[in-house]
Formats: sequence, structure tokens, C-alpha cells
Amino acid sequence: MRKRGGSEVFRITGARQGLAEDVRGRQRRYVISMSVRTVSVIATALLWNVERHVAIVTLALGVLLPYVAVVIANAGRETAPSLPSTFVPAPVRPALGADGSAPESGAERP
Repeated sequence: MRKRGGSEVFRITGARQGLAEDVRGRQRRYVISMSVRTVSVIATALLWNVERHVAIVTLALGVLLPYVAVVIANAGRETAPSLPSTFVPAPVRPALGADGSAPESGAERP
């Protein structure tokens, strides 16, 4: 038998992803960012005497990317998507008058 009480029911579609999956995603983004940084630092070393302008751009990327990678990795968990409320209010029924008839809309009885 089902319990009919005041217990709250949660929708699984509104649940956030698991903590382990969230940490794995952050680690993946951080490793990709640091790999791009490593490639840019190596490109800076290789291009310094060949193409100085490109080397300066890759150097700037190598300097700025660790900060961006840490900010992205520490961005926090995603917010749960907002779903419509499961609460359905009861319909409002007009009260009966003293004589048993429904009150007239907008007019009061004397």
C-alpha cells in the first residue's frame, strides 16, 4: 500500500549530476587547458627566433591560461534546472450566501 501523507515527492529529472561525475568533468577541463598551455609554451620556445609576433601571442596564452583554467575548474557545481512546481492548488469555490444561493459577482447584498 502507498503511504498518503505530507511527504514531499522529488522529480528525478530535477536532480543534479553526481559529485563524482562533476569532479571528473572539472578534471577533464583542467587537463585539456593545461595541455593547451604546454603546447603554447613549447611553441613559444620554438618560434621565438623564427616568428616573434606569433611567439609573443603564444607566450601570452601560456601565461594567462593557468588562471583561466583554475577559474573554470573551480566554477562550482551546476545549478539544478528549474522545473514547474508539482504543487497543484485546489480550485477556489465561491462560498454560498446565507440563503443558500451563490453570491452575485461584484455586488454585495443588503
